[in-house]
Amino acid sequence: MAATEPSITYHEPDPGGTSAAFQPGRPLPPALLYRSSDPAELPFDLVSELEDLSAPIGQNRAVDAVEFAVSMRRKGYNVYALGAGGTGKHTIVRELLRRRAESAPTPPDWCYVNNFADPQKPRRLQLPAGRGNGLREAMKRLVEELRAALPAAFERDDYRTRRDVIEQQFKGRNEQGFGELQRRAEQKGITMLRTPMGLALAPRRDGKVLTPELFEALPAAERERIQHDLEEVQAELEGVMQKVPQWEREHREALRELNRNTTGAAIALMMDELRAGYCDFLEVVQHLDAVERDIKENADDFLTPAQPPQGVPMPVPVEESMIGARFRRYQVNVIVDNSGQHGAPVIYEDNPTHQTLVGRVEYMARFGALVTDFNLLTPGALHRANGGYLMLDAQRLLAGNFGWASLKRALNAGEIRTETLEQLLSMASTVSLQPEPIPLDVKVVLLGPPLLFYLLSGADEDFKELFKIAADFDDRVERTPETTLLYARFVAGVARRENLRPFDRGAVARVVERAARLVGDADRLSAGLREIVDLLQEADQLATDAGKTIVTAAEVQRAIDAQFQRGDRIYRRLQEEIGRKIIVIETDGEQIGQVNGLSVMTLGGLSFGNPSRITARIRLGRGEVVDIEREVELGGPLHSKGVLILSGFLGGRFGNSRPLSLNASLVFEQSYGGVDGDSASAAELFALLSALAEAPISQSFAVTGSVDQLGRIQAIGGVNEKIEGFFDACRITGFTGRQGVIIPASNVKHLMLRQDVVTAAAEQRFRIVPIETVDQGLGLLTGLPAGEPDAEGNYPVGTVNHRIAERLDAFAARAAELVRNTAVTQTRT
Repeated sequence: MAATEPSITYHEPDPGGTSAAFQPGRPLPPALLYRSSDPAELPFDLVSELEDLSAPIGQNRAVDAVEFAVSMRRKGYNVYALGAGGTGKHTIVRELLRRRAESAPTPPDWCYVNNFADPQKPRRLQLPAGRGNGLREAMKRLVEELRAALPAAFERDDYRTRRDVIEQQFKGRNEQGFGELQRRAEQKGITMLRTPMGLALAPRRDGKVLTPELFEALPAAERERIQHDLEEVQAELEGVMQKVPQWEREHREALRELNRNTTGAAIALMMDELRAGYCDFLEVVQHLDAVERDIKENADDFLTPAQPPQGVPMPVPVEESMIGARFRRYQVNVIVDNSGQHGAPVIYEDNPTHQTLVGRVEYMARFGALVTDFNLLTPGALHRANGGYLMLDAQRLLAGNFGWASLKRALNAGEIRTETLEQLLSMASTVSLQPEPIPLDVKVVLLGPPLLFYLLSGADEDFKELFKIAADFDDRVERTPETTLLYARFVAGVARRENLRPFDRGAVARVVERAARLVGDADRLSAGLREIVDLLQEADQLATDAGKTIVTAAEVQRAIDAQFQRGDRIYRRLQEEIGRKIIVIETDGEQIGQVNGLSVMTLGGLSFGNPSRITARIRLGRGEVVDIEREVELGGPLHSKGVLILSGFLGGRFGNSRPLSLNASLVFEQSYGGVDGDSASAAELFALLSALAEAPISQSFAVTGSVDQLGRIQAIGGVNEKIEGFFDACRITGFTGRQGVIIPASNVKHLMLRQDVVTAAAEQRFRIVPIETVDQGLGLLTGLPAGEPDAEGNYPVGTVNHRIAERLDAFAARAAELVRNTAVTQTRT
């Protein structure tokens, strides 16, 4: 006789505070199929009576991590916020940073100005918040005032008088030098002539210049004397001519000095006033000193208008641009303006590439060429967030154009170096700007999925040094009266923020139930608040369309149904094909080696259950279980693992006293895509054992669950979707009152089924039966006892396990006989 299994009773809390019991192998009571929220237990009528949430729901671990990181002002304590999409990472982190930033000091302004010593290397200036714009406007006013003041200064009589004195001095020196030479030459009978080729010397007699013929007619002694005098005067003339360039240089220098002095006198008061306003900032004062020196050296820029290239017509706007271009070197490029900032900045950059992070060097076209200067430096996100907080999407950062490399470089160096990509990659072949780096003080928060965090932690050494804090956002929270009330306050906050109609307590209770269904656990609530916000907005729209002023549970349910309906085309098509017998799913009768398995399909964010027919075939062989899905490369590694576990189970239960001389094949019938996961391993095992025992399996059941080598049934995911998928298939083929789904007992706490499924179970038209072991499932599916072995390992006659053992013994005997026959044949040969 088969040993009787002990009756184990499990107690699951029901929403009313009582306890609902279930026994493995028996249908679950309706109370365990759906944990409802009682609106009467909610202490409000409308959510508008509640205050907003003061802290995120169930994210204490992540919040503590972020708050610790922002308080650590040491290198490397940046944050990676990891969690599933829709958990509110961005909103929560931004709010935490905003609160912290409000009490932080406002960071300074940063400017770039011309480096008069090396224009290719602009200088940075740091000023208190709001002072950068003041300096920029002051420099604009200075240029405008100088364009009027300097021409007026150079038009005054005192300047002209002093310039005339310099001119007269130069003229007098020239006249004196050449006049003395002229007198000495005349004393020797030589005159100086001005020709197109310059000054020339010629002998003179009786006030007239001697012609060459008259000169040749002179006595030889006279010619020699005149020739000697000409050479002496020529030497003196050359001496005077050599002094002329020096006199001209002295003249120009005297004029420049006059211009400098005149310019200095004209701008002294303006520059002194400007310096006085920034006397506390040494770098600014030094820059203003450099500006003053450059203005003195280039005063002509303020006196003469810009001239276009010869022969080129120049439109007025272009001419004005040329005039302004001469004074661009005096401008101030304020790349970070914190004049309107209160506290530290919190910046989110949605396109984190090299240039959007560290800034860019822009160019402009001028007369057919691309030119640049410090005024064309533009800031990046690091500039704007400097002194505060920068939020980045980790996946976009890694996919961006050298964004990750540029961020690491800036954080490691502690400075922002604006450079082109060509400079970054050492591929620059043209001259560009090399602005002075700006010191970096920023807290960076990356937001991304957990998998990316683990990959970076294992593969990138810099990541571990730069992002030492992980803020791990949970995707679910425990379902308690306290968290239910927090959910209600969350609904209240969303309604206020999005200007939604108030939700009554029934609507909130339905939202809480939906949150449990989203996470697939009756005792947990989803922390994926994005889907909840979408649901609230859609329910509000349905209430609007219905002309209601309050959102009730009915609108929430209609919104849930509409969400599913918008994406269920493929699901409905599959169900239709089952009803038309194109996809063969049997929901009644019995079959040997065939069982209904269940899987979950996810398309476009919609998950639904899909029944599949699993079959097994047995034949004499070498103890192999062939997974046809794996053989044709349609089975994933987890599915293949599940099939190999079946071999381990068979060997452990039946292989101790006999060889397993069989070959078995398993397949998902009418499956044309990939199969992965081990949630069908229990169904595959039941099909295999049925084929071995030649015991028919009831097709009224579908089975889900994984199995271990000891025959224990283990929990799986998507249990609600799988049950509902088979329920819909049964509805199409017709309810018989015998149909149901066998699930792992450990999945009972995850049940949050549709109301029509719960109603069918209450009316005993559909059953959900939990099991813990393979033997419990065999008894349900075959209607026969599984059987327990005695002390000698033998199973009672009439049990499934006994029939399997007999079949395996027959296979072993037949295999031994074949071996003997083969040996005899070989001996005779």
